[in-house]
Amino acid sequence: MDRLYFLTAGIPISARPRTLLNGLRRIKALGLDGMELEFGRGIRQNFPLMKQVGALATELGLVLTAHAPYYINLNSKDPKIIEKSYQAILETARALDVARGWSMVFHPGYYLEEQPRFVFPRIQKHLEHIVQLAGKEALGVWIRPELMGKKSQFGTLYELVEMSANLGGSILPCIDLSHWHARTGKNNSYDEIERILKILDHDIGDDVLKNMHIHFSGIEYGEPGERRHTIFRKSDVRYREILKVLYDYDAGGVLVCESPNVEGDLLMLKLIYDSF
Repeated sequence: MDRLYFLTAGIPISARPRTLLNGLRRIKALGLDGMELEFGRGIRQNFPLMKQVGALATELGLVLTAHAPYYINLNSKDPKIIEKSYQAILETARALDVARGWSMVFHPGYYLEEQPRFVFPRIQKHLEHIVQLAGKEALGVWIRPELMGKKSQFGTLYELVEMSANLGGSILPCIDLSHWHARTGKNNSYDEIERILKILDHDIGDDVLKNMHIHFSGIEYGEPGERRHTIFRKSDVRYREILKVLYDYDAGGVLVCESPNVEGDLLMLKLIYDSF
């Protein structure tokens, strides 16, 4: 993408009534760039609505992404859960494709007390198959596993970068900067975020820094990692420094704000970014 686009996670709080179409109109009125469609609690294939959403987003010049249901676990031993996970990812991709969207994210799964080195090939195999199925349907959206915030979850920076490289760039990671900070207790300074960008560029390449799907919010965390998302001013996230790195590296793609005060914090981030 030619620049970094600032998206709300879901419908803005200030949209009245809070519908997808009114949410898009409110985003445009606020001077923001788009919306991540939130299917975290489940997805219903309402393609007529998705067509309306896509048409309005195109008319308003807004970018759309999507978040798949939270119940996905590609490391489950239960074939029914694996099948349900496949369908959740593919149904999200189908809905976003109908809405003329760009990129979707999902939580890949849990270690379930297994060694990460045993979990990695299992999830990679499933994801490779999912990408093949999406390709057969000619779904024109990126499918991205998300960098996760709890230590019990599969999806470290290094796991996702290696998997993306192994699969030849057919997938790319969703870089949740707040999750990585919560998981490591670090990765919260200019130099540390710069190192992440350099890892992405070196290990994946192919203009990955122009094709970024970033999640960002304040966050509370402890020894197990992420506890909950919060507003930036109630967290220790050094958002000014992090935005400056993204600006200095001319990152392209989307930055999705997942703060509880979604449009308020996103407007703050965009104002800071535009001031550099």
